[in-house]
Amino acid sequence: MELSQEDIQSSVKDFEDLTEEFKTFSASHKEYMQKLDELNAIQSKCLKELTHQRYRLGIIKSSLKKFSKKPESKEISEEIEKGISRRKIQLYEMEEALPKKNGLYLRIILGNVNVSILNKEDKFKYKDEYEKFKFIVNGIGLLMSLSNIFINSRVLDLIFMFMLVWYYCTLTIRESILKVNGSRIKGWWRAHHFISTVLAGVLLIWPNNSVYYLFRPQFMWFNVYISLVQFLQFRYQRGCLYRLRALGERHNMDITIDGFHSWMWRGLSFLLPFLVGGYVWQLYNAYLLYELSYNPEATWQVPVLGGLFLTVFLGNVITTLMIIPQKLKEKVKLKQRFSQTVSYLRRQNREDSPPRPSEESSKSKNQ
Repeated sequence: MELSQEDIQSSVKDFEDLTEEFKTFSASHKEYMQKLDELNAIQSKCLKELTHQRYRLGIIKSSLKKFSKKPESKEISEEIEKGISRRKIQLYEMEEALPKKNGLYLRIILGNVNVSILNKEDKFKYKDEYEKFKFIVNGIGLLMSLSNIFINSRVLDLIFMFMLVWYYCTLTIRESILKVNGSRIKGWWRAHHFISTVLAGVLLIWPNNSVYYLFRPQFMWFNVYISLVQFLQFRYQRGCLYRLRALGERHNMDITIDGFHSWMWRGLSFLLPFLVGGYVWQLYNAYLLYELSYNPEATWQVPVLGGLFLTVFLGNVITTLMIIPQKLKEKVKLKQRFSQTVSYLRRQNREDSPPRPSEESSKSKNQ
């Protein structure tokens, strides 16, 4: 097919128009690079000033200890301490919009790549994707566990164990990124996923012997139950995340929610019995593995897995027992603040509202 002269001229004109558009784009890109350099310079300056502020606050706080015991300077020292506390909160809020250094684990895995998310909307999206990731993998794990219960296949078992190792390794990386970006996840829940990675790895290399098949049905049913509980957790945590965002709460990167509200307590009180059931099952797994460790065919994996299940059980129970009183206290404080707000608004309404007709007539009679 031969090209006509008009087609050639049209192509030339399109390229010339595109060249003009490229010049505009090139100028915009140059401006973008300049702004990016300016942003990096301002970020570095803010980080230095943030470090300086905290350093000076530490010096001032240590100097307060020298004269805070004197009666004549007690009031002044208390005022300064209150100011220091307020300033620390302000600095923490400012720090959320600045890039942070990776922790040791992320430096080992990713190097010095900056994983800070500075935009609040992007932070929310990342946290939401994290919850979706857990939801999808839990669904796959549930189907594989049910399949392994009814199909006795070593290959399917190994695929399932490998998926568990990959899943928990990925969780540890994603949670470390969440931690860098302001999540206040409890230290135990992060440690729990590291231990779970080791536990899944030991299961993966467990030899195919009679002791393994004695524990296999128990473990598969345990995974079915844990997957169902994690679905309930997903609904609870997703609801908390969206409600906090709707209410304008700052800390929407949290996995374990610290800002506790009454609707959260209702959800957690429903979820708590299922969590306790999972903890008891972990203890039973540890006990069963302890009994199986006396079997002549037992390998080193059996007592190691028993110790890991016992560690996970103790950590979960202790952490949960520490969190519940804290949540109850926060619930009481919330109710007190709510009642104070309601009473304040009622007083304001009474002061701002015009007097009733009966009140005006009584006043005129008295006059």
